[in-house]
Amino acid sequence: MPGVNATSEKFDLLIYGPSKPVVDDGFTDRYVLHKVEQLGDLDRLPPAAFEKIRGVAVTGLVPATSNVLSRFPKLEIVSSFGVGYDHIDSAWARDHGVIVTNTPDVLTEEVADTAIGLLIATLREFVKADKYVRSGLWLTQNYPLSVGSLRDRKVGMVGMGRIGQAIGRRLDAAKVPVVYHSRNPAAGVAYKHYPNLIEMAKDVDTLVVIIPGGAATANLINAEVMQGLGPRGVIINVARGSVIDEPALIAALKSGTILAAGLDVFANEPKVPDELRAMQNVILLPHIGSASVVTRNAMDQLVVDNLKAWFAGKPPLTPIPETPVKGR
Repeated sequence: MPGVNATSEKFDLLIYGPSKPVVDDGFTDRYVLHKVEQLGDLDRLPPAAFEKIRGVAVTGLVPATSNVLSRFPKLEIVSSFGVGYDHIDSAWARDHGVIVTNTPDVLTEEVADTAIGLLIATLREFVKADKYVRSGLWLTQNYPLSVGSLRDRKVGMVGMGRIGQAIGRRLDAAKVPVVYHSRNPAAGVAYKHYPNLIEMAKDVDTLVVIIPGGAATANLINAEVMQGLGPRGVIINVARGSVIDEPALIAALKSGTILAAGLDVFANEPKVPDELRAMQNVILLPHIGSASVVTRNAMDQLVVDNLKAWFAGKPPLTPIPETPVKGR
C-alpha cells in the first residue's frame, strides 16, 4: 500500500521551489531530501533520484505541470504551499492517483486582514498621504480630502470561500453592506448572492476579488465588469493576477471608467506594468497577502505535516477537492 510506514523504510522527497527553513529542517533522517529551486534545476537531479522520489513539497509558485510530475514514476503526493494551486496540474494528478494538498485555513485571517487594509488604504489614499508628509508639503498646505471613503460603500465580493467569509466578517464590523458573486450560493452565508457578475457590479461600487486562479476564472474581471462598476468603482484583488484583465484595468483607470484599484497580485509577477506603477490612483503590493512570519511558518509547517501524515500511513490533512483520499 503506498505510503505505509515501515521502521526501516526511507522516503525520498523532492523540495521544489524556494528554500524555506521550516520545510528544509522539518524532516527526520527517515527522509531523503532532494532540493531544486527552479524548473530548470530539475535536470541537475541524478537520474536515479527520479525513480525514487515519492513525494514533492512545492514551496512556491514554480510550475508543477504534467511534464514535471510525470518524470517521477513513483510519485504519490504533492504537498503545495498556499491556498491556490493553479500552478499544479491537479487533473493529471487525479488521473494518475497522485494526491495534491494545499495550505488553507492557517492563512485565512492574515489574507482577510490584508484585503481590508488594502481597501481602506486605497479609498483613503494612505500611501499618497504618507508621501505628502515625507515631501514636506504639509508644512505649506493641508492634504486634500480623499474622494473615497468606506462609509458610503457597498462591497461586492467575488468569491465567498473561507477567506471571502473572513473579509465579510470584517466588513460587517465596519457596518459596510456586503453582497457576493460565485458560481453557486455559499452554504450558511446570509449575504445576497448574485449568479451574474455584471448585475452585481452594477449594484455595488466596490469589488473585492478572492477566487482561485486558473482557466475557469481567467480575465473574469473584464472591461464589461468595470463599466458596470462605474466611475466610483474600486477594485481590490488579493486573489490571482490572472483573474483581472490587466490591460482593461489599466484602460479603465486611465479613462476614469473606475476610480481606483488596490492590487496585491499581477498577471506576470514580479513584473508590474509601467503604466500601473506610474498611476496615483492605484496601490501596489508585492503579493504579501499572507506574508507575515507567523503565517508563513504555519503554512510551511502544513506542507511538512501533509507529507509526514501520508508517509505514516494516514490521510493527508488538507487534500484538494480534485484529489480526495479514499480508503486510507
